[in-house]
Amino acid sequence: MRYVQLLAMQVRASLLMSMQYRIEFLLDGFIEVFWTATSIVPLFVVYRLRHTIAGWNFGEALIVMGWFTFLQGILEGAINPSLATVVDHIRKGTLDFVLIKPADTQFLLSTARLQPWRTINVLTAIVLFAWGFRLLGRTPTFGAIVVSGVTMLAAVTVLYSLWMLTVSAAFYFVRVDNLSQLFNAVFDAARWPVHVFRGGARFVFTFVIPLALMTTYPAQALLGTLASATLLATLAGAAATFGATRIFWQRSIAKYSSAGG
Repeated sequence: MRYVQLLAMQVRASLLMSMQYRIEFLLDGFIEVFWTATSIVPLFVVYRLRHTIAGWNFGEALIVMGWFTFLQGILEGAINPSLATVVDHIRKGTLDFVLIKPADTQFLLSTARLQPWRTINVLTAIVLFAWGFRLLGRTPTFGAIVVSGVTMLAAVTVLYSLWMLTVSAAFYFVRVDNLSQLFNAVFDAARWPVHVFRGGARFVFTFVIPLALMTTYPAQALLGTLASATLLATLAGAAATFGATRIFWQRSIAKYSSAGG
């Protein structure tokens, strides 16, 4: 309950900070909606030429795009703004002020700053889900919704863990701008079902940078086509990724040279 209260305080502080600049607050929301609209264009272009791609029709591809949009909202609205502050703390030597607080440092930094309007993509994702299932002529079953909810938690965990690994590299290299840009560029590939990739690319996006776990598997779960073995592997992969990230974070922060020493 203590950490729930801390999270509520962090969210409230972020909302108040965002509302100080109301025009920018509204403009961010408009930009996010515009970004989602333009991100669908490649799907229209490709599916005008072919009815299915790697076994995925347009309606099913929209479900994958919905999960990509959902995770993009989580990344831009919650994960990226908070963890970007870690790099600033390291550069300025101000991480000391977070370390002395009587709470887990990783939790405090991971919830330090939120950008509420950018999470509007979460609502946009629901629209894409509804559109996709309308084209498919059916609705997801209750069981599929539950399973997709579980895979969604796993996807968010993996997304957070990978981004945390990238940010933790700042303890060693200080500047991680290129790494963060590379991460964002690679993550864009998650808008496509992993089955459209072949050979080494598919292996990398499944096991090394598990984009399949983030968007394709949740989409299959919502469609009711995700195998039980894949679901278990997804949960195990998310747990392993988070555990590895936690260990790497603790070792990285031990290398931090404070402003006072």
